Amino acid sequence: MKPRIAVLGCGYWGSNHIRTLKALGALYAVSDVNRARAEGFASEQDCLAIEPDRLFERNDIDAIVMALPPQFHADTAVRAVESGKDVLVEKPIALTVADAERAVKAAKDNGRVFMVGHVLRFHPAFETLKGLIDNGELGEVRYIHSHRLGLGKFHTENDALWDLAPHDLSMILAITGTEPIEVRGEGAALLDNLSDFAHLHMRFPNGLRSHLFASRLNPYRERRLT
Repeated sequence: MKPRIAVLGCGYWGSNHIRTLKALGALYAVSDVNRARAEGFASEQDCLAIEPDRLFERNDIDAIVMALPPQFHADTAVRAVESGKDVLVEKPIALTVADAERAVKAAKDNGRVFMVGHVLRFHPAFETLKGLIDNGELGEVRYIHSHRLGLGKFHTENDALWDLAPHDLSMILAITGTEPIEVRGEGAALLDNLSDFAHLHMRFPNGLRSHLFASRLNPYRERRLT
């Protein structure tokens, strides 16, 4: 029996999850604070439209995919796992370490799966690269450099670092297999009160260094990990 999954948040990323889950035969329900939007997707995809608060009361839902503004991730994830649901949350996991740890602890305490949508970790190209590194074919990795650049989108709730960098950061941490011992960051808000670009430098216990550059002010789109 396929899992019965609900998508909470029917915006840009939520709509992508809805289409993917429908193709996999696992889409059971959609939910959004905008009832009309949820009902539109439900009609289009032949699934249920459920009020957000009611999702957590339903015993016929196995898991929830959360595509919400990041400030709501931790509280919503805690509520979901405490109601017996597995959770896939869009990146970033949360906006503070304390909130992230709180959500992880709630999932462990309730025996639920809690996963962040770091989808590039599972991209065939990255899996191949990771395999070459792990089996020693590339030798010792001493430096990692990543670019994630583009023009927009200019969100009102999170800056360029939170919006763009999590994918690259997840890949860097997967390669190193450890946490950095030193982190330095620099950014600037040029259009409003949120940083529009960011540089993140990290140093790891074995001496490896990494540099991550994320920007939503570039006139061209670039996604690169070296």
